[in-house]
Amino acid sequence: MYKFTFFVPESHLEAVKQAVFATGAGKIGHYDRCCFQLKGEGQFRALEGSHPFLGERGQLETVVEYRVELVCDEQHIRSAVAAMKLAHPYEEPAYDVIRMECF
Repeated sequence: MYKFTFFVPESHLEAVKQAVFATGAGKIGHYDRCCFQLKGEGQFRALEGSHPFLGERGQLETVVEYRVELVCDEQHIRSAVAAMKLAHPYEEPAYDVIRMECF
């Protein structure tokens, strides 16, 4: 099992979650579409050569984003990450994938 965490602007929260869930991620026992989400504020500065979805190159930007965490089995993790990247508006979405020990 893996824990998959990604950060997404509020405007695309549901679309990105639905894309990830459609791959089979977010299942726990007899439940699906399981996740935890927390609203916060992200910051970034787009550098030369970037094509930012929000803001301007060279300017520090802050944006309301959600941190979304869910579990995913090994069979679906690669397709879940790929789906998140396709549905996400950012050129370089922030995410992590952590292998979990299950007892």
